[in-house]
Amino acid sequence: MKKNLRHVHPSLSIEQPPSDVFMNFEAFLSNTETRVHSHPWGQVQLISGGILEMEAEETRFLAPPHLAIWVPAGVRHKSYNRKPLAYCSINIATEMTKAFPSTTSLIKVTAIASAIVDDFRQRQISIAKERPDVRLVQVLLDQLATQETEHHFLPSSHHKYLAPILAEVEENPTDSTSLAQWAEQVHTTERTLARCCQTELGMSFTEWRLRVRYLYSMDLLRSGHSVKEVALTLGYNQASPFIAMFKKYSGQTPEQYKNRLL
Repeated sequence: MKKNLRHVHPSLSIEQPPSDVFMNFEAFLSNTETRVHSHPWGQVQLISGGILEMEAEETRFLAPPHLAIWVPAGVRHKSYNRKPLAYCSINIATEMTKAFPSTTSLIKVTAIASAIVDDFRQRQISIAKERPDVRLVQVLLDQLATQETEHHFLPSSHHKYLAPILAEVEENPTDSTSLAQWAEQVHTTERTLARCCQTELGMSFTEWRLRVRYLYSMDLLRSGHSVKEVALTLGYNQASPFIAMFKKYSGQTPEQYKNRLL
């Protein structure tokens, strides 16, 4: 994906955390990046509306809204977003993160977790002081800490055969070139390419390309395109298969996603 002129966002400059758990809500402009930094506390990063890219532990993480990025204390990381997005970081004292993964991971965002974050954002609460809000924070941590994690949503590879193919598909999500055609272009066999996908990506090329199209569909929906228009753009003959694909990854329909943005 092309990266245009970037806005460098200042890192959260807090030496002494104001609470064991505190939130930071921001609206990120298009093409915003943060410099490499780390925190003495654990951090869950959630977004709505766009896609957050992060580099941490020599790995590229790509998080759509249904996934949050968990960054353990002390891990150096930097992030980037191509499109505007509503951002939230949940900063958690290390003694309260024992149930979280030991490495940077993607965490599924449940409807409950999402609702609590939205509620705190709307009420402009970054630190829970009232007893009901303290209880909500505990529910939020329980929801995030007990979810199964993913290491990648859209893994990448530097493999000589795969790297140029993945870059081209990310740049042109509607590209329908078959694996056999790609194999011919990079001078190998379809079987070899299929094996590389499983070894390097942990999934088939078809699954990987579906995930690229899912991410792209969120951009199209956010831009105001109808569900039917997006389905046709992605090569579907009708909306229902696209809706099923979108719900498979996000847990909600495209229309529900659009309504939540509004």
